[in-house]
Amino acid sequence: MSFTHAGRTLSKVAVIGSGQIGPDIALYFAKVLSPFGVRTVVVDVSEDALAKGKAKLEKKVGKGVESGAFTAEQQAQMVGSVTFTSDYGQVKGADLVVEAATENKELKGKIFAQVEDLVAPDAILVSNSSHLEPEVIFAGTRRKDRTGVVHYFFPAERNLMVEVVPGKDTSAATRAWLLSFYEAIGKVPIPVKSRYGYALDPVFEGLFFACALLAEAGVGTTKQIDVVCKQTFKMGVGSFTAMNLTGGNPITAVGLDNYTTKINMWYRTPQSLKDKVAKKENWDTPARGEQIDVPAALAAQIRDDLLGAYFGICGEIVDAGLVTVADFNMGLEIALDMKPAFTFMNELGTRKALELVRAYAKKHPGFPVPKCIEAHGAENKPFAVPVVLREDVPGRIAVLTIRRPKVLNALDQGVFEELRTHFQQCDADPKIDGIVLTGFGKKAFVSGADVKFLARIDSPAMGEKTSRASQVCVDAIQAVKKPTVAALNGLAFGGGIETAMACETRIATKGLRVLAGQPEANLGIIPGAGGTVRLPRLVGIERANEMLRTCRPISSEQALAYGLIREEVDGDVVARAIALCRDMADGKAKRSRMDEGPLQNVPASLPAVDIGHRSKKVDEILQKAILGAAKLPLKDAIPFEAKCFGEVCGTEDMRIGVDNFLQNGPKAKAAFVHR
Repeated sequence: MSFTHAGRTLSKVAVIGSGQIGPDIALYFAKVLSPFGVRTVVVDVSEDALAKGKAKLEKKVGKGVESGAFTAEQQAQMVGSVTFTSDYGQVKGADLVVEAATENKELKGKIFAQVEDLVAPDAILVSNSSHLEPEVIFAGTRRKDRTGVVHYFFPAERNLMVEVVPGKDTSAATRAWLLSFYEAIGKVPIPVKSRYGYALDPVFEGLFFACALLAEAGVGTTKQIDVVCKQTFKMGVGSFTAMNLTGGNPITAVGLDNYTTKINMWYRTPQSLKDKVAKKENWDTPARGEQIDVPAALAAQIRDDLLGAYFGICGEIVDAGLVTVADFNMGLEIALDMKPAFTFMNELGTRKALELVRAYAKKHPGFPVPKCIEAHGAENKPFAVPVVLREDVPGRIAVLTIRRPKVLNALDQGVFEELRTHFQQCDADPKIDGIVLTGFGKKAFVSGADVKFLARIDSPAMGEKTSRASQVCVDAIQAVKKPTVAALNGLAFGGGIETAMACETRIATKGLRVLAGQPEANLGIIPGAGGTVRLPRLVGIERANEMLRTCRPISSEQALAYGLIREEVDGDVVARAIALCRDMADGKAKRSRMDEGPLQNVPASLPAVDIGHRSKKVDEILQKAILGAAKLPLKDAIPFEAKCFGEVCGTEDMRIGVDNFLQNGPKAKAAFVHR
């Protein structure tokens, strides 16, 4: 058995190193690849490290069973698929090798010299380095074209981010395969150009350095600085605590000294860190539940200092051209679990951000004021941080990808606006013949709309206005004259399926037990982006009636039978969407634009369904929306839905449903009062 992706087949993967991160990398491979029969081999020269690594992996899988993340059968499959061994001969036959040894270029070079003789010439070799340039790691490798760095983040089995760093000799095909492979197995890869430390570690270590400087200057205690750091950047823990948890003191001490010559003169290893490394001590940080007093004036001083450092560090990385703003922003949020810098600067105002960076640079010689922040701050212009990405592929097709992996590509008004702009631009672009819309990753096309905006609706008028804002953007998709295909790579709920229904046709990954659903009534609302209008036109009133009022989702098989999708795809759904879109543009495949007139034979009332615990008042308005919209042409039916959405926003049950969702999550049933 094996796992095949983009023309490359994996039957065995090897992880070199059973220290802090190697077993976690192996655990992730076991989780995603063992169902395909792929074996994972972990190699280390230390029998003690192997024993500890094996125990660590088995303990984490066991905890997964206790929490319900894995079944007992999955546990046996995962654990049974991993071999821990000191025999390097076990690497033979591996199609992908991930080295996760100590951050030492001589050791890494020695490992790859040994591994290269054991694997096939086309096997891909990557290093989970945190700092070293691929050109340094693979200097002695014969086939540099199939090498690169894939930098995992702590904890590697749960943190989805990986930096993919090609060297100057890495082939474009290897780079592209690594990016698509890691996305296919559920990670969130970003491409980063080669420089010591890459894009994200200089932020992690640089912010820590800024905290250490404050402590050394006596501005505050490490506990006080840690608390303010955590609060300022919305982090799970502050920089000092993070350093303790990751065991990062030694590697950070080396990294900061190298940054001095490889990035700029501000970076250096502070004396306090040298002392901690020499004594093998942790930092003094708040204990669990300990309350730390930080006077308001001191908190403001620490906050402004850290903001100036953070913004400046991130701006320099963008100036260096290592990574795009969109990729970097996402990396900061996922890998480092902190408020991303460019969103932060936009909210604060880029002029204010520039002031903070300039103030920090004035106090710290060698700290640069980045050109990108100078340019934006001078005009107080926000940074563009797109979450809808466009790629024009051969065949004159534009592929638009909604990429918000942390919220399973959920939509907010900003995403709707980006979609509207992209579809209109592609429709007007003479170099483009068709458009494919998809979602990032393998779990979701779009999980729905961001519910938080609903909590801000305070009147029926505001509700109608909110609905219309989304509808105008979705309508712009349907107005496109060129072929449009939605490639449903995972679940499409709420606003996601509403957006997909505005495309000319839809296809989906085969075998999805849960594909499409309109769960709005669970929240005490109704669809507000065209769901009550387009769904009946695509699947018929009776089926739409049941889906909308019971909130029961349907599988990809059902969606095909209902006519909601055109095909189930066994394989790469985006590649098939591109081919179908091209054929539609060429006249080789049938076009299927929606009839924009009223529906025929609209019943006087809808068939009865069991709505369960859901609001009877909301259901009454939902039925009115379905029947009323069916009798109208599309151009009038869409605003009619918005009026009904506004009416729902005047009910008690809407507030009850939204509050319940935000406080208790999607699985908790709201106690509706039917008013």
